[in-house]
Amino acid sequence: MDRKVAIIGAGISGLLACKYTLSKGFHPIVFESQSTVGGVWTKTVETTKLQTPKPVYQFSDFPWPESVSEDFPDGQKVFDYVNGYAKHFDLVKHIKFNTKVVGIEFEGPNDEEIQAWSLWGGNGEPFGSKGKWKVVVEDLVTLSTEIYNVDFVIVCVGRFSDLPNIPEFSPKKGPEAFDGKVIHSMEYAAMDHKQAAEFVKGKRVIVVGFQKSALDIAVECSAANGKEDPCTVLYRTAHWNVPDYLPWGFSLAHMYLSRFSELMVHKPGEGLLLSLLATILTPLRYAYSKFVESDIKKKLRLEKHGMVPTHSFLKEISSCLISTVPEKFYDKVENGEIKLKKAPSFSFCNNGVLVEGETSPIEADLVILATGFKGEKKLKHIFMSQTFQDYITGSPDAALPLYRFKSLLVRDILVSCCSSLSQFGFGSTKLDKFRECIQPRIPQLAVIGFSESISNIFTSEMRCRWVAELLDGTFKLPSIKDMEKNIKEWDEYLKQYSGGYYRRKCIGALHIWYNDQLCKDMAWKPRRKKGFFAELFEPYGPMDYVSN
Repeated sequence: MDRKVAIIGAGISGLLACKYTLSKGFHPIVFESQSTVGGVWTKTVETTKLQTPKPVYQFSDFPWPESVSEDFPDGQKVFDYVNGYAKHFDLVKHIKFNTKVVGIEFEGPNDEEIQAWSLWGGNGEPFGSKGKWKVVVEDLVTLSTEIYNVDFVIVCVGRFSDLPNIPEFSPKKGPEAFDGKVIHSMEYAAMDHKQAAEFVKGKRVIVVGFQKSALDIAVECSAANGKEDPCTVLYRTAHWNVPDYLPWGFSLAHMYLSRFSELMVHKPGEGLLLSLLATILTPLRYAYSKFVESDIKKKLRLEKHGMVPTHSFLKEISSCLISTVPEKFYDKVENGEIKLKKAPSFSFCNNGVLVEGETSPIEADLVILATGFKGEKKLKHIFMSQTFQDYITGSPDAALPLYRFKSLLVRDILVSCCSSLSQFGFGSTKLDKFRECIQPRIPQLAVIGFSESISNIFTSEMRCRWVAELLDGTFKLPSIKDMEKNIKEWDEYLKQYSGGYYRRKCIGALHIWYNDQLCKDMAWKPRRKKGFFAELFEPYGPMDYVSN
């Protein structure tokens, strides 16, 4: 039977989903609202570079071209690489560009029947419910609407695009009180590079946020204006942004991306031996973190600038908050081109921004909100059913409900509903999925690319291969009860190691352990290295999973 699979989004996850469903004989239809592939890489700030070293950020069966020699290519080179992947595997013909998915609706068993199921889809199989998904799309060129009926849906909309997170303010304290201009970083990135430079030229700019986009934009503003009109970066929390991946000359990948490093971390559903090992190795885990922190403090002179974070580097990497500092960022701070201002919260006034607790405003002509995106809201409103909307977002005190499994292990999102956090891009995200892919009570649907890791391209590829094997009948899922129990265990793990950032659903500290579970499901060999010491101490990357 020619099973149709709708894939929403032609970013990295969408392209991978297309490629691997094709490999199993399915008929993918990819809906992409933009005119090209690439997702977040279609339009970036000029100074944006890859945050993960190139060897870790690549497709397992499509290496980087030899012409790209640097470890951290710029945004255009990353886009060209992703576009090359789509062309190499002839995926473009399966993509409907300029086509926005207005909504999806499941046509089959009603809510009461689904609620009574003990197995996903009724029998644990991807096509077990005898239902179909209705996908309503709009052609953004002709403005016409069309309906597709498909057997399975893979949602690959991503969390860092389309729907900006705009802070909420008290009445008459928001952008409307400001005589200058307020934009989101998404609008800045949409400008061509020359236009962006001209836009900030001669303006007193405030950038709100302290993740990668904020830092890149601040550097570009400083390049345009220098000391004459210094750029102010308004931040709530300092972070362990790294100058490089070689703390004191040692490889960060060997320290945190090996099996040995994962022995130091407690795991959800772990046995007695692993629990004992993690406890015994606690001092070493602490020492690792302090070792990296000391290197960052020295290289970036964080103490001098009052920018030493209060949390550990382990929490930073466990929350997938790691980003590289733009070159000479702190040099620009020292010479007065960039000013750093800590702010628990802020409001607008006619001539600038007023930080909580202060009486004098920071004067500005332009405020750029690098405050993240409302990815969870975008995902929620794809579903027409209120019941499915509730399922996909889960409970207020849990992460997004996408199932992983018992022995298995998201930029700017914190656990809080208070306005002071949302001002800096820290909203609420609550998805829980099995293997970070399947919501137990939504049949015939998977979500890819919504939870994070150290290398999202690497993790998305493993998940897409897993979903393709699931669709092909290689394995069945556990009962809904077991999956929901596992989700709760994983929430506890995330809260322990990620703290207030746990809703990001980051598997960064346990990505090998996570991949092991995917491999076991697919009947692949989990251990991919040659020799005991290599298996224990060498870092894992995409090329370790080239073959089954």
